[in-house]
Amino acid sequence: MLRLLKKVKLTRYLSTAARPEPERNPSVLYTGIFIDNEWHRSKTGKTFPTINPTTGETIAEIQEGDAADIDVAVNAANKAFKLGSPWRTMDASKRGALLHRLADLMERDRAYIASLETLDNGKPYSAAYEFDIPSSIATLRYYAGWADKNHGKVIPMDGNFLAYTRHEPVGVCGQIIPWNFPVLMMAWKLAPALATGNVIVLKPAEQTPLTALYMAQLTKDAGFPNGVVNVVPGFGSAGAALVNHNLVDKIAFTGSTEVGKLVQQGAALSNLKRTTLELGGKSPNIILGDADLDHAVETAHFGLFFNMGQCCCAGSRTFVQDNIYDEFVERSAARAKCRVVGDPFDSNVEQGPQVDEEQQNKIISMIETGKQQGAKLVSGGTKVGDRGYFVAPTVFADVTDHMTIAKEEIFGPVQQILKFTSLNEVITRANGTDFGLAAAVFSKDIDKVNYIVQGLRAGTVWVNTYNMLTPQVPFGGYKMSGHGRELGEYGLQAYTEVKSVIVKVNQKNS
Repeated sequence: MLRLLKKVKLTRYLSTAARPEPERNPSVLYTGIFIDNEWHRSKTGKTFPTINPTTGETIAEIQEGDAADIDVAVNAANKAFKLGSPWRTMDASKRGALLHRLADLMERDRAYIASLETLDNGKPYSAAYEFDIPSSIATLRYYAGWADKNHGKVIPMDGNFLAYTRHEPVGVCGQIIPWNFPVLMMAWKLAPALATGNVIVLKPAEQTPLTALYMAQLTKDAGFPNGVVNVVPGFGSAGAALVNHNLVDKIAFTGSTEVGKLVQQGAALSNLKRTTLELGGKSPNIILGDADLDHAVETAHFGLFFNMGQCCCAGSRTFVQDNIYDEFVERSAARAKCRVVGDPFDSNVEQGPQVDEEQQNKIISMIETGKQQGAKLVSGGTKVGDRGYFVAPTVFADVTDHMTIAKEEIFGPVQQILKFTSLNEVITRANGTDFGLAAAVFSKDIDKVNYIVQGLRAGTVWVNTYNMLTPQVPFGGYKMSGHGRELGEYGLQAYTEVKSVIVKVNQKNS
């Protein structure tokens, strides 16, 4: 069985088409602050290092934006949003054409952007090239198509009136993106906002600023007017300044629930700006006893270990029915042990390093907590190597709901396998969390599947698959996993205001 499992690779979920060799040392072209289509130094003169997680070495020094830089960026965005500006007078179809042009530039530079993402984030180049970059391009193209199709309605109002609605841009949108999917999360934020005519000030995660800065230059090259897209790298203080700025009309944030609470609080206390929050998860992945076991083991493995376990929707609570539990644990441990960990530029590698030393240490600490609380470690549990921030693929069995590793988001390559007996039991336990971002069900019985699906409180429920996302389908969470939706037609709602226009119609007697 182990020999069979060794043949199963992550590539089963990725394109098998030939891809170009990565640039192992891609040139870092942009390290500044991008405001008004120009590159700037920080007002304080400070910089910060961005670190290669594979080696622990500094890649480049980045200009460190703070409140003063955010203020300049917000003012530039407000100027670009004024009525009569080139952006506000542009045809909606032209906005779509600009998004298509940006996607074209990403297509042209796909190998370089993927290499830069691997260098800065540590994710395998194969995943960056085959998933992150094409998914980003697809998102831009999807919303490019919506640019001239997001319109209001004529409403049959009582009385002698003509009533219609307009969908108008919210205004200046502050966007704060995470480090796990830097370029993809930037595309998720930029595309619907630009398609609907908004202007943007974006703060990338301090751990992974390089692809966001390169994308900023591509927006200029694509022809977006001055001030429409602004990118300010920096730490939490820059993000807080963006959230608290009274000239910012909306905040879109992806990150931890802890920080999401601060974002919503700051947005309310400043000017009650609109918020979209995509936060943490502790997603249940439910394997029924009649599931295709080979498929369920491999897909559950992918659902947890993809992107080094650094996915907000990772299937981190794997609930397995009692009649197949022992065999599922055995196969999952074997699969984890043959997972290839190492240099993310190597085409045979499935798992690179965690994003930084802090994340690596947090994961190891959570593993130790799991062991102390009685979970059975059946694979991994240690750091890998003495250079970089690698963690061995880890599997715990005999996990119970009260354990810390079953309740708190680990955000790393740690699979927890829990046993259940009945459908009602697993629905109750699956929902027994503060989170509600995603879930999955594996079974051949459609009646059981439908029963479980309607009972789960989660924004996305996969059936016999995991981590399948496309631009057409909305994504977001219940409960403390956030509110609002990104992607799909629903994603446009976060970036538009609805204006009702009522016109008195004078009747004339013939």
